[in-house]
Amino acid sequence: MAGGKASAVRRRFLVERFEDGAGVLRGQDARHLGRVLRAKPGDRFELSDGVAVWLASVTRVGAGAVEFRLLEPVAAADLRIEVTALISIFRFARMEWAIEKATELGVSAIRPLAAARSEPGLVAAAPKRMARWEKIAHEAANQSRRTASPQVLSPAKALVAFGETNAEIRLILSERRDAPKMENFRPANGAKSVALAFGPEGGWTDEEFTAARTAGFQEASLGPLILRAETAAIAALAIACCSWA
Repeated sequence: MAGGKASAVRRRFLVERFEDGAGVLRGQDARHLGRVLRAKPGDRFELSDGVAVWLASVTRVGAGAVEFRLLEPVAAADLRIEVTALISIFRFARMEWAIEKATELGVSAIRPLAAARSEPGLVAAAPKRMARWEKIAHEAANQSRRTASPQVLSPAKALVAFGETNAEIRLILSERRDAPKMENFRPANGAKSVALAFGPEGGWTDEEFTAARTAGFQEASLGPLILRAETAAIAALAIACCSWA
């Protein structure tokens, strides 16, 4: 309102469930709320159980848990379509950044891929990174006021993951000059799901392109410039999540 003071956006936290008009925040989020934000009884925050969002009032701040009383439902603003990001495994620092930003953009699921040109050492270490990747996604979901965190699925070989993907729209990002531009793809009205596959730093192999096409993927390009793996992922997801959803 012109001349008025804008109201602050309330912080949102994800809880396991709501029960009897109450919710409990546990673990690191509870410690952050108590020690960093100095929450006290009566303070109000938004809570989500992954399905619904509620305005809630703090009733008790404990050492490892913060208890709330639910006050009123809050309208959730989630994407119209489900977007799955199939991200080939690349250097972990950059991949963590990609997971964080993909979550902020609203993806429903993230699946790390063991592509043919992914570094073998990173592929071998990927299962041990699952807990960290889930934590990054959870924190990013809180920050971006999502209703739920995206699923971080177990790593899989690219050739296997292509065949297991059943999204209505399936695109594999390509550096080939004759690949149609991604901006030319427009989901038909009523489309509910999109899957985007991103190659490793060395790119896809011919075998992977063939397997993707067999599984119903179409090639799509982001233009003439060659982007880093994480840059390509975020550029494509921004188009899908912000323009299509």
